[in-house]
Amino acid sequence: MEDLIEVYVTFSGKEEAEKVSFKLLNERLIACTQILGPIRSMYWWKGKVEDEEEYLCIYKTRSERYRELEKRILELHSYEVPQIVAVDIRDGHRDYLKWIRDETG
Repeated sequence: MEDLIEVYVTFSGKEEAEKVSFKLLNERLIACTQILGPIRSMYWWKGKVEDEEEYLCIYKTRSERYRELEKRILELHSYEVPQIVAVDIRDGHRDYLKWIRDETG
């Protein structure tokens, strides 16, 4: 199943998360997304601790599409250094995993 990944990306607001997600869906870079939030993010940025409300998108796609997906997220995202983290999908419901492959192939 290592040909499939989930990609975690945070956004500053719901509107941006939805806008970027719809573009990625229409470009078939992802099969689907879940948008979670608001979430609270606390992190170091430029020498101080930030405490912000964000929205988290979990994208499903093929690992071979990652570089193209990352490039597109960077083009669309408002952050200087957005969180973009990919993790392998090791196993899952076969029909669901086939659906991800079919929608992003």
